[in-house]
Amino acid sequence: MNTKETGYQVQEYNKPVKRYCQTLNLKDSPDLIKEYIKRHSESQHWPEINAGIREVGILEMEIYILDTRLFMIIETPLDFEWEPAMKKLATLPRQAEWEEYMSIFQICSPNATCSKKWKLMDRMFHLYK
Repeated sequence: MNTKETGYQVQEYNKPVKRYCQTLNLKDSPDLIKEYIKRHSESQHWPEINAGIREVGILEMEIYILDTRLFMIIETPLDFEWEPAMKKLATLPRQAEWEEYMSIFQICSPNATCSKKWKLMDRMFHLYK
């Protein structure tokens, strides 16, 4: 497993991509947070969820955590359209069940879709040149 100390693998593309950054807060319970992390592990994550993410056109997704704060980075092709993709994602197999399953850990409504839970962030700075 990669860590802050050893680095993270980054997907490289031969073309420009869009990047979406989102945030969400977890309930302030160390036991719940530990379980939330466990349920996102390779051995516990539902394959239908990964398949649905790919089906709507998402190329890469990363989630980072600090205390109760989650930060998600999503990379997509340039022709990706957020709203239609999120509407489609909400209808895919087991997605609603996954969202309800995860809501016990998150500060959100139990029946909220991922696009209602996760809040899109605006980039305010970059250091490319």
